[in-house]
Amino acid sequence: HLYAKILKPYLEDDRIPIVTYDAKLLYVFLGREKVNIKGMKWDVMLGCYLLNPSRNDLSLKSLIYDYLHEVVPEEEEKQAFSLVQGLYLLAQEMIKLLEKDELMPLYLNIEISVAKVLAAMELQGVRLDKAQLKAMGKELEARIEVLTDKIYILAEEEFNINSPKQLGVILFEKLGLPPVKKTKTGYSTNAEVLEFLADKHEIVQEILNYRQLVKLKSTYVDGLMNLINPKTKKVHTSFNQTITATGRLSSTEPNLQNIPIRLEEGRKIRKAFIPSKEGYILLTADYSQIELRVLAHMAEDQVLINAFKEGQDIHVRTAAEVFKVPMEEVTKEMRYHAKAINFGIVYGISDFGLAKDLGISRKEAKEHIENYFTRYAGVKNWIDNTIQEARNKGYVTTLLGRRRYINDILSKNYNLRSFAERTAINTPIQGSAADIIKIAMLRVYNKLVENKYKTRMILQVHDELVFEAPPNECSKIISMVKETMESAYPLDVPLKVDMQVGFNWYDLESIKG
Repeated sequence: HLYAKILKPYLEDDRIPIVTYDAKLLYVFLGREKVNIKGMKWDVMLGCYLLNPSRNDLSLKSLIYDYLHEVVPEEEEKQAFSLVQGLYLLAQEMIKLLEKDELMPLYLNIEISVAKVLAAMELQGVRLDKAQLKAMGKELEARIEVLTDKIYILAEEEFNINSPKQLGVILFEKLGLPPVKKTKTGYSTNAEVLEFLADKHEIVQEILNYRQLVKLKSTYVDGLMNLINPKTKKVHTSFNQTITATGRLSSTEPNLQNIPIRLEEGRKIRKAFIPSKEGYILLTADYSQIELRVLAHMAEDQVLINAFKEGQDIHVRTAAEVFKVPMEEVTKEMRYHAKAINFGIVYGISDFGLAKDLGISRKEAKEHIENYFTRYAGVKNWIDNTIQEARNKGYVTTLLGRRRYINDILSKNYNLRSFAERTAINTPIQGSAADIIKIAMLRVYNKLVENKYKTRMILQVHDELVFEAPPNECSKIISMVKETMESAYPLDVPLKVDMQVGFNWYDLESIKG
């Protein structure tokens, strides 16, 4: 593009500060034109997101209207000037507000720098193994066919399984299952309804399986095929920094966060993700139980802190506390229950929710939660204080000062208020974990650049980073990444990173040590 050429000397001069809307997009767009932006300073989209991460509309027009009370004209020739002028004035307003809300360090040290890292990952892209995807598609097709026949036999007739209307007639009229809820067009057959009916007739579980496989095939196998860039032969997922209210990253086209890893078939989709160069290797680095570690730190709970410091299995430890047995007597089932309690507490679970998750009575669930809070008194204390703080201030903060406003914390409506309380508890934990991962990404990226390594960071999903590396760099990269991630933020408990290595994102071997 001509204007990229004209602007190149200005954009590559770090003495000239750049004000923009959506820095990551600019990095990606100009990165394709081989322009290396140096003076990126103010991104009004990113800054206004930090001011209120729950905001739905982050469009430039909407920000100009809300912060400057100006309406951007509809006519094209007037619009461009109005947007540029608005951008400049908005940046000045945003700077004042970031200072006022003590968000400037988070903006300058983390967010605006992370935009560059995400752009680099997006430009890099990930190679997909087309043959592997095709083979998976064929295998899923065959399994869907077998399931279809099985469902027809159980229904004693052929019908369109994908039509909720026809399915409703089969389930609730022909097979006489009890209708759970009705919709305008007939019976509801959504996942929740089918889960509820799963033990009432064999056909229901088969329909659930059928839907899962169809979704896998259409969204992930066919969907990924369609997203491969014909020029680069890779997928270039778009990482979003301003979508979640907690500060976690998300991604689209493809949405990596949603690749279903609880299902073995879903996990296998990862087999298609491979290094982009012959002989290169994939490395993954995953923070182990980062949210529970953050909880231990924030709650200053000595029992939890000691368990992590001693390197205990935290779910076994919690099982021992809740079921009042020695650790060596904890059964698999006890550990499973304790795991649900540990993660449930992080999300502010109720006895009703826990009972549903574990298939136990509410009375039992209530006892579990009470036992947990008796043993982890620090956690109970922290939860109460955090909810109180949200009531007083109207917001909660993460370790790095990221804010989230909790609007319904004083609501008279019990459901709204309970949801707000759960949000107030979960946000500091999830958000602080997100803060730590971003620090780690930044430091690792900078070390890769400074040392002129050929290794590239290519994906970020949940608490995991994925790299592709030439074999001769592997051992250096493994120790650098592990050390950098584990020292990203000083917590009262150790941060632990599990590293794996392999030729695709599914067949990975753990690296000991």
